[in-house]
Amino acid sequence: MSKSAATRPRPLSPHLQIYRFTPTMAMSILHRITGIALFFGTLLFVLWLLAAAGSKTQFDFINGLFGSILGRLILFGYSWALIHHALGGIRHLLWDTGHGLEKHTSRTMAIMTLIGSVVLTIALWGAAWALRGGF
Repeated sequence: MSKSAATRPRPLSPHLQIYRFTPTMAMSILHRITGIALFFGTLLFVLWLLAAAGSKTQFDFINGLFGSILGRLILFGYSWALIHHALGGIRHLLWDTGHGLEKHTSRTMAIMTLIGSVVLTIALWGAAWALRGGF
């Protein structure tokens, strides 16, 4: 094997300690986390579909699980993850077109993605509550 002829040591990559944590970084991490959560939430949706295709007792059991306090919290989290991931995808799509790449604009878009996902999730559950006449 040949040896490198470099006389000085190679530079080290910047480490996380020198970076300041920004909203854009947080939304990037959260986008990945919501993508993973959507995978597991979709498995729950498939379980519900299988129960719907099965017997009435299976369907009633799964509906009972999803209708419990814990089940509704999971469904609320799933709907938030779905909305947040979709808004993050729209943000990435805008970046792909070359828009919103300025530092201030990307920071604002990151914050608005988080605020928008929370507001839209609450609006979705509020509309469902109003249409259903309560939970």
